[in-house]
Amino acid sequence: MAAIKQFQVTFDCAEPERLARFWCEVLGYAVSPPPTGFATWGDFNRSRFPDDQGSWCACGDPSGAGPRLFFQRVPEGKVAKNRLHLDVRVGTGLVGEERLAALEAECARLVPLGAVRVRLLYDGNDSCIVMRDIEGNEFCLD
Repeated sequence: MAAIKQFQVTFDCAEPERLARFWCEVLGYAVSPPPTGFATWGDFNRSRFPDDQGSWCACGDPSGAGPRLFFQRVPEGKVAKNRLHLDVRVGTGLVGEERLAALEAECARLVPLGAVRVRLLYDGNDSCIVMRDIEGNEFCLD
């Protein structure tokens, strides 16, 4: 059996480019180049039927270490809790108040971008902050 070498995480959403740009800010990613043969995303979108314009967007880790994120427009809105979510690892190796401070600082950076703080989970040693992105998808600062 061949080993999996790469994967991408796909988000169903209403506004692919807007959500991609949000996650670029969260993770330090960059919007992927337009498809081959197009100088800009605007050129690509103008080549599509009106209903297909802006129907997807992708971004990736400039270092190539992290997975590609793909955003595709779907007609229905989010109606239930995610079955899968991203953990944004900002407190790795930290414990107690030091960890909590790192998570709180990242939360304070993300809220002005449109993220919503849902709740803090803290037991005096370990912690995470449950958040929602600009379309309501859950993620954790961990």
